Amino acid sequence: MKSSNSPWNTVSTQTFALGESPFWHPQEQTLYWVDIAGMKLAHANVYVGSVETWDMPSEPGCIAPAASGGLVIALRDGVFRARNWGGALEWIATLDYDPKTVRANDGKCDPLGRFWVGTVDEPKAANAGTLYSVDCRAGGPVVTRQAGDALTANGLAWSPDVGTLYWADTPNHVVHAWNFDLEANALSAHRNFLQLPGKPAGWQCTDTSYQGRPDGAAVDALGNYWVAMYEGRRICVFSPAGELLRDIETPVQCPTMPCFGGEDLRT
Repeated sequence: MKSSNSPWNTVSTQTFALGESPFWHPQEQTLYWVDIAGMKLAHANVYVGSVETWDMPSEPGCIAPAASGGLVIALRDGVFRARNWGGALEWIATLDYDPKTVRANDGKCDPLGRFWVGTVDEPKAANAGTLYSVDCRAGGPVVTRQAGDALTANGLAWSPDVGTLYWADTPNHVVHAWNFDLEANALSAHRNFLQLPGKPAGWQCTDTSYQGRPDGAAVDALGNYWVAMYEGRRICVFSPAGELLRDIETPVQCPTMPCFGGEDLRT
């Protein structure tokens, strides 16, 4: 559904409790995403508006396409592979956190196929959020703890040359950046890419002065960082130097994550 004066289309009239981790599958021309709180996956044919869902045994934090077909899924209690939609879940790896208080959140695959998964401390009482990479290319999973000390891991993205990795800590209103060695799977030269203003004391959702906090993100072909500003009703676009280039109002209070899609990846 598209209004005559709005750039926004509604993919589906079906509602979800917490939609996250969207990605566009170019071969299938299909949009995938997760409903974390609703414990389900979804995919849509955006051209006709049809949506299918798949119930999960626990909260899915993020998903990514597998190179040989199917999906890689980070659930509360580990990383799994699904070879077919609605099929069996095959265990890949368990991450070293307590699933009673911590769960998987934002994540993506790097160009070599390693699945990167960030976590969130659900009580928001400790900086227990961690960023892991899971590498199964040589057989058994190699799990590497890449970064930590976050409340809520979000905003994972790479620059077009894959030389920079971005990672946000949503409640702390910060987006980190590192140099990234793709072959060595190593981060170095940490810096704060963005330190955004915090939420004002006593803030109410009707107060539009608050710009929101950084949630999920994507990087375009020019290297610009597009980040959903949760509770801020906007997506902000920053240059690689951290300059605000665009401030795009969204039709929802709490956007969670942008992704690029469509036949020409311009949507």
